[in-house]
Amino acid sequence: MLDLTLFALFIPTFFVVSITQSMCMTLALTLGMSIGVKRTMWMMFGELLGVAIVAVSAVIGVSTIMLQYPFIFQILKWVGGLYLMWLGLNMWLNRGKLALSSLPQEQQTISRKQLFNQGLVTAVANPKGWAFMISLLPPFINPELSMPLQLTVLVAIIMVSEFVCMMLYASGGKTLANLLKSENNVTKMNKISGTLMVAVGVWLALG
Repeated sequence: MLDLTLFALFIPTFFVVSITQSMCMTLALTLGMSIGVKRTMWMMFGELLGVAIVAVSAVIGVSTIMLQYPFIFQILKWVGGLYLMWLGLNMWLNRGKLALSSLPQEQQTISRKQLFNQGLVTAVANPKGWAFMISLLPPFINPELSMPLQLTVLVAIIMVSEFVCMMLYASGGKTLANLLKSENNVTKMNKISGTLMVAVGVWLALG
């Protein structure tokens, strides 16, 4: 059995997280513009594997502690909720443009293996990704239900969400790049995402 209420809330929550500007999304956008969506998908496959590794590692580690010390579940719920609220407030305060200049613009000669490794390393080596998974996933886990089944569904949701968002960025090309280069547009998107993050954070902490 699954807690459908938690998963119904997790889907839009993680989609909001995925769609906002990040290193992986910026990389998908840049590669989509320079080498095309089809070749960029090799980077996406690597990134999805990296995200899955991070998510599974975070959940297994946290769930092991939760099974031994059930009271930690409540603490993690508060930590996860507060982290989402903090993330939402930072989105509200953030003012900036899409950082494309730090990424390579011309990658016509890069191989499929290099693209795959680029996505994998970007996902696994990102400390913010680890911190986010450890903080966000526990509140969406019901310790009284099957852990393997919940983990499988969570990882599936994460990978689908990440893939859809990377495809949107990679396919958006110059149109999306020009849109996100506008400080006003980035600020509006951050405020909308931040508001949703704070709302979900409050729900998790108090629910």
